[in-house]
Amino acid sequence: MKKIPKLAVKNPALQNGFGMVEILVSLIILMVGLLGLAGLMVQGQRSEIESYQRVQAMILLQDMVGRINANRNVASCYTYTNAATGLPYLGVDVTAATPPCASGSASQQQQASDDLDSWNALLQGSAETAGVNSAGAMAGARGCISYDAASELTSVTGAAIAGTGIYTVSAAWQGLGATFANTTELCGKDLYGDERQRRVATLTFRIASLL
Repeated sequence: MKKIPKLAVKNPALQNGFGMVEILVSLIILMVGLLGLAGLMVQGQRSEIESYQRVQAMILLQDMVGRINANRNVASCYTYTNAATGLPYLGVDVTAATPPCASGSASQQQQASDDLDSWNALLQGSAETAGVNSAGAMAGARGCISYDAASELTSVTGAAIAGTGIYTVSAAWQGLGATFANTTELCGKDLYGDERQRRVATLTFRIASLL
């Protein structure tokens, strides 16, 4: 008569589960993953804010270009900034913008002055408020408007046609991180500590002469 072999039964004392070392390794891997995810979320939020500020800057630039085009007969009244120095500027720390202007009629001059004052307020965030604070613009927003007389068009006789040069409208603000120092556009230069944190957006245009 054959003997039926007994099933081998493992000694419960010899059965192995997760030990302390395995648990610690799992926790470390989980923490590294969570830290990476947190860093990714912070970077994404920073990129979103940077993008939002650039959009705000472009809206402000287009606003001023529209104002100048609507009052183009006295466009020279809007040239507030010296392109070689980036000064003076509008925006933060500026209470009023009343540059001298001798072109056009008194009403046109007043319109130009009002436009500059309105743009100055928009750069300071007057379009939106958070409590008692203005929050409708970029951080530390400054605006510059310059004119390049050397780019004026010439007539058939070779003479420069006044007012047909290139106008440049710029907006500067403080970014969240250091990128690179912009040495071309001087609007807001040296106003944000580290030049690598200064952001600048520009629009250029030319007003045609129908003469």
